Amino acid sequence: MGVGGDGRSDGTGSTLAERLNHLFANMHPPGAPYTNALVAEEISAGDEEYGGVKVTEQYLSMLRNGRRTNPSPELLRALAKFFAVPGGYLLGDLSQPQAERVEEEVRFLAAMRDQRVRAIALRSVGLPPEVQDSLTTIISQFRQQMNLPADPPEPGGDRSGE
Repeated sequence: MGVGGDGRSDGTGSTLAERLNHLFANMHPPGAPYTNALVAEEISAGDEEYGGVKVTEQYLSMLRNGRRTNPSPELLRALAKFFAVPGGYLLGDLSQPQAERVEEEVRFLAAMRDQRVRAIALRSVGLPPEVQDSLTTIISQFRQQMNLPADPPEPGGDRSGE
């Protein structure tokens, strides 16, 4: 199971605060990370879109640093909707594989903000699968030669705007 509204990890290895920070760090337009103030304003102003939920910048900060760990399900649903992830990701309704899949998709979207990464990906569209596999092998070899991990690190980690 995932992380419950109380903020405790129940098997997936991350807390509600970690998941929120992951979304803030990765789910934003290129070059414009979201701040607590902006997210609070958008959710609080979007009565119909976010179900009339009201939240303050300070409360979001407390959720992100773990000082508050029991937000309402309505707030978690609103945050999930804002960041365009399944509500269960923050509500704790996803299994570990499902939560990991959401995080993988978030990492992918973050990587695709990089123009060079996007160019490489787009140039491979339409190539036969065996050629795409060869390109993957070549990239892996470059990563190994440069003493980089086999898989790129998770982007983000900057928690500006807390």
